[in-house]
Amino acid sequence: MSYQAPAQHTDSTHPRPHGFAASAEGLTKVYGSDETRVVALDGVSVAFERGRFTAIMGPSGSGKSTLMHCMAGLDSISAGSARLGDTELNGLSDKKLTQLRRDRVGFVFQTFNLLPTLNALDNITLPMGIAGTKPDRAWLDQVIATVGLGKRLKHRPAQLSGGQQQRVAVARALAGRPEIVFGDEPTGNLDSRAGAEILGFLRNSVRELGQTVVMVTHDPVAAGYADRAVFLADGRVVDDMPAPTAERVLEHMKRYDAKGHSGPTGV
Repeated sequence: MSYQAPAQHTDSTHPRPHGFAASAEGLTKVYGSDETRVVALDGVSVAFERGRFTAIMGPSGSGKSTLMHCMAGLDSISAGSARLGDTELNGLSDKKLTQLRRDRVGFVFQTFNLLPTLNALDNITLPMGIAGTKPDRAWLDQVIATVGLGKRLKHRPAQLSGGQQQRVAVARALAGRPEIVFGDEPTGNLDSRAGAEILGFLRNSVRELGQTVVMVTHDPVAAGYADRAVFLADGRVVDDMPAPTAERVLEHMKRYDAKGHSGPTGV
């Protein structure tokens, strides 16, 4: 997939919150045992600042999606620490993890996961309805304006393009005002134009709404929309790039490919 990269990084127009939205220290994830043992994450220590857009990069099998899943409370960890704000995830019960994900985390994935019988607005507010909470109307209006859905709220998913459906998914992730939004290849099923729109919306949610976004991607141009790129290889953090551009990220990935790592072709 190819997008048009943003011309440059600009300062946020929204006051940036202080501290870390999520962090990990010595995070290790092991699958299987004995002959089938696979170390997906090997002592990863990383932190994501509030009010910033971070891309997690790496070749196929580097552990980037596993890192996101562990830090979002979607997967258990084998050793080390994973925190959402000040809350330690390791050891939380399934009920507590479910509540934490519902109340404090937003998710955007490749698949839109929209209910076909509901219109766009109802899909956006569905998680809050399930949780028994009412949306903050001013915030919801601001989110809808940010993703440009004002004229499509009464349309059902089948009446929306792929890019518009993903905008609904982005708005749904933002509507509950989560502490952090995780995206796992959120533009992977979109064409270049729709992908660029979604990346722009994610970037605007950080700059205009003060949101925190962490996005797993293998695409250098997508990473160019972020404030920061964290690189993984073989389950370890190997580099950390502020203000990434598509060109710098691509060159960086090529160097790892030349060292014998698989190329940036998957998650």
